[in-house]
Amino acid sequence: MSRYMLALLLVVVWCAPAGAQDRWPQFRGPGARGVSEAPGLPTSWSTTENVAWAADLPGLGWSSPVVWDDTVYVTTVVSAEPVEEPLGGLYRGRETWSPSTAEHRWLVYALDVDTGVVRWEREVHRGAPAGGYHMKNTLATETPVTDGDALFVYFGNLGVFCLDTTDGRLRWSHDVEPAATRLEWGTAASPVLHDGRLYIVNDNDGQSYLLALSAETGNEIWRIPRDEGTNWATPFIWENELRTEIVTNGTDRVRSYDLDGNLLWELTGMSSITVATPFAEFGLLYIGSGYLGDQNRPVFAVRPGASGDISLRGSETDNEFIAWSLPQAAPYNPSQILYGDVLYTLLDRGFFTAHDARTGDEIYSRQRITVGAAFTASPWAYDDRIFALSEDGDTYVISAGETYEVVGRNPLGEFTMATPAIAHGSLFIRTRSKLYRIGEAAAP
Repeated sequence: MSRYMLALLLVVVWCAPAGAQDRWPQFRGPGARGVSEAPGLPTSWSTTENVAWAADLPGLGWSSPVVWDDTVYVTTVVSAEPVEEPLGGLYRGRETWSPSTAEHRWLVYALDVDTGVVRWEREVHRGAPAGGYHMKNTLATETPVTDGDALFVYFGNLGVFCLDTTDGRLRWSHDVEPAATRLEWGTAASPVLHDGRLYIVNDNDGQSYLLALSAETGNEIWRIPRDEGTNWATPFIWENELRTEIVTNGTDRVRSYDLDGNLLWELTGMSSITVATPFAEFGLLYIGSGYLGDQNRPVFAVRPGASGDISLRGSETDNEFIAWSLPQAAPYNPSQILYGDVLYTLLDRGFFTAHDARTGDEIYSRQRITVGAAFTASPWAYDDRIFALSEDGDTYVISAGETYEVVGRNPLGEFTMATPAIAHGSLFIRTRSKLYRIGEAAAP
């Protein structure tokens, strides 16, 4: 090999982008699926075992961390006065924290992946919050999204902020008018990024809408009104064999739009509150909602190419575009996860089920993970295991496959509801006060 060719090869290798295993750019990672195929990921940990670092996080926030190459990003909101602590569980009577009049600071942090040291901190807003929020919610629950060059941060009832990933410099911002939410429970749906556009669903009790912004400038490209009340489900970009769609989970209707905001198809029959994020595999779209107070908690597997109203009629369980459905199988807060050929469901009250992802056939019925714990974070999977993080900070390790078995429990000893990120052979887990990097061996 000539010196020129060798030098060229070295340049190509040096300039090549980092592998996908070093990037977790959005809520639930690539494809919004919560699955990693990277080798060597941790399967056991505690506050002292397999902890590469633990960084203190000020304020309150249930947004997930996102990772791009050598940096992990996270959001939080800090109050100048003491705030009521978030509460877990399911039903405790009073469910809304009253609006605060204290000054709050909306903050974004960039931390070094190797050390956990803060690279930069950016305050994007200061003032009193526009409203209250649910006792299980915060003012920083929406997860950011990044393409490596820019970080897009959305705080509901406040605005969208585009930050330079290098130094946190504000490139642009887009104000969001405050709107009333159901029982003042606040906001939670995260933004998604696709082909130079940022898509945001703002479902509220005033006028709901789907918004497309230019990722480069923040200018509004289009805004589509939605006949919906408050929802908390992050939209999903479905790139199927026929077209690319923006799928939105909603209480009144699931709706899918093209990239210009035109309605493609819709589906009724969801529960009265929707939280879970859709995702796709095997040429099917998986979508569901399972509010605990409803008898109707459906899961649908939808084929591409639909148009118009594809709702099931009467006793139907499938039709031309719905491959299969289950009437009472969806979770409330956690999103479902597909790993291998199996669709796993983590239910808020600590039960776990498994179904064939292609047919909907039951593999095993409800199995109790543990007694007395509640689950809000979405599960994740790798190394033939499913991981379920309880609000108590305990991660239960469940064998993948046709036989249910809990094979481990990893305690962190602190309240948590944020869904972790997976990158660099590690887990990034956010608890009430800390961000952990969990790896099989501590970093030097």
